Amino acid sequence: MRRYLIIILILLAGFTACSKNRTPESSETKLKKADELFAKKKYARAATIYDEISFERKSAATAYATLQQAERYFATNKFADARSKYEQFIASFPDHQRVNHAYFQVGVCLYEESLPPQYDQDETIRSIEAFRLFIEKFPTDTKYTSALDYIRKCQYKMLEKTYMNGYIHFKMKDYSAALMYFDEIIILGNNDKLDRKSLYYSAKLHLHQKNRDKAEASFELLKSRYPSSKETKKISRHFNK
Repeated sequence: MRRYLIIILILLAGFTACSKNRTPESSETKLKKADELFAKKKYARAATIYDEISFERKSAATAYATLQQAERYFATNKFADARSKYEQFIASFPDHQRVNHAYFQVGVCLYEESLPPQYDQDETIRSIEAFRLFIEKFPTDTKYTSALDYIRKCQYKMLEKTYMNGYIHFKMKDYSAALMYFDEIIILGNNDKLDRKSLYYSAKLHLHQKNRDKAEASFELLKSRYPSSKETKKISRHFNK
């Protein structure tokens, strides 16, 4: 029994000595391994290595690992986690050559996180702010046009929210509030579905409130902008007398 115990102790001592003599993996080696896993879409395993490196001292390897971790989250549609990593990258490496990419991606993540128009639009508003900051900081960036496109999409989503607010108040019979929201859209003069429907409900609500002059003004705009629309045909019977 004593002999077996001595053998075990010798083996343990040898294992400990080998462990002490083993050279720890460099950051470059770890990154290479993580990149290979990332390329094979083994995101979870790659993430473990990227996370390990991102908590090391600030270096080129740390910057790269942090950005790759953000990209990994983005590739798997974990937009809130991706945004957090992009923001960490911006805060830690504000002068990095790829910081412009991180600023742009923050805006994209917020856009992807935003809820449908009938719900709260905080992320949509923050997305607009993020893209405006990107444009302000990098006015010559190749993604300048893409940033503007995202801003337009966000702004249209905010208009959809305005229309939904008007429609909800219309269904609740709060007609004054409904008209206020519809007027916000009409005054912009956009030639689209939201404008068409807002003009229709505006005419309808003014008729309900027995305000004939305003009803006719809304109808004339509706008829001039959308002469063949079903909304124009539907409400025209109230005016063609």
